[in-house]
Amino acid sequence: MPSVDTPVPVGAFALLLVAFAVKHLAADFFLQTNWMAQGKERASAWAGPLCAHTGLHGFGTLLIALAVEPALWWLALVDFVIHTGIDRGKALVGQRTRFSASDARFWWLIGVDQFLHQVTHIGLAVVLAAA
Repeated sequence: MPSVDTPVPVGAFALLLVAFAVKHLAADFFLQTNWMAQGKERASAWAGPLCAHTGLHGFGTLLIALAVEPALWWLALVDFVIHTGIDRGKALVGQRTRFSASDARFWWLIGVDQFLHQVTHIGLAVVLAAA
């Protein structure tokens, strides 16, 4: 098993977690338009709305990276790709299962989606805090 004792400044890590939480709140809720939210869930013509949405996430990560360690700007691309994969996966599962909002599994799917985004942010915060 790889070592997990790499020193990461706790204060910087905590601030980065907050920055990524704010970025996520803004990009997933405040800045996401109906076109993005509904379009990314479609069976066809989903790529534009999805990439516009995940582009917001990538841009937010770019701003964080440039403020902390500009050489790690490419983490924005990593976040864009991962977020795109997570959201597309959620859309495909949603299309196949068609869970209604009254079905607990609908909320589990949203919960897993949000969990995966937060784990991504933890990883990004570790990389930036250790830089």
